[in-house]
Amino acid sequence: MAPPSATNTESNGSSTKPTATAPHEPGLSEEKAKEKIATSHWPRPPKFDDPYKERAYLKGRLAAAFRIFGKYGFDEGVAGHITMRDPVDPETFWVNPFGVAFSLIKASDLILVSEEGEILEGGPVRLLNTAAYMIHSAIHKARPDVNAAAHSHSIYGRSFCSLGRKLDTITQDSCAFHDDHVLYDSFNGIVLAEEEGKNIAKALGNNKAALLQNHGLLTVGGTVEETVFWFVSMERCCHAQLMADAAAKGRGGETVKIHEEDAKFTYEAIGTPKAGYFSAKPMFDVIHKETGGDYLE
Repeated sequence: MAPPSATNTESNGSSTKPTATAPHEPGLSEEKAKEKIATSHWPRPPKFDDPYKERAYLKGRLAAAFRIFGKYGFDEGVAGHITMRDPVDPETFWVNPFGVAFSLIKASDLILVSEEGEILEGGPVRLLNTAAYMIHSAIHKARPDVNAAAHSHSIYGRSFCSLGRKLDTITQDSCAFHDDHVLYDSFNGIVLAEEEGKNIAKALGNNKAALLQNHGLLTVGGTVEETVFWFVSMERCCHAQLMADAAAKGRGGETVKIHEEDAKFTYEAIGTPKAGYFSAKPMFDVIHKETGGDYLE
């Protein structure tokens, strides 16, 4: 039996006519479905009256993010970085010290970096990854809405990025990136030049993610949690498409793409910032339990 699309049919006794019903809840109109999503009581980031208290909290979330990346194997040598805009001075950002393992990072290890690349404060290791600075400083300058950005050389992400193409919308999860990611189709070696960072930021535009050709994945968001979830999800979407494309080619065919209307409808449920934030909650809860919260030190 063929799967339903965003347009179902109903019978009037003699014929059928299309109705705008959502595929996931038969009988629920698309308008009502969107209203239901919009009015759901999703968990939201905490609000602070004191920016210094907010800074302390967010540093803990950033440290947890690195533990998650370490748990999922997104570290390789000294490559990879996640940044967080500082709530006290929004023109600066926190980042991991160069050469410290993701799985060992604590809040007290993080370093604060200025727009000029100066290390203002931080833990005992005060080394800055130049590529991290060039990419992230350009993104934070270009996108005031972005409070966090993540990049690492994950295995499936960098494999997919060698194909020079964007993701196809072939799974429900990939709908989160439908019309919301770009391909940066240039590779000029390690990002050590300011101009290359600006080019990546320009290519990213207002999207949540970029596939850096011959390099790896880049995701951004309004929160650390959202940014981390987009990275984890995009990595898995790359994995899924690599396998699906290989299987389809082996059978002499191609993958089945999700219809544009269905993809857009699904995006509204799983591709929004609040959906990304909420989807990250289980990962952060698990890492807190497994580490006993020692990343907060």
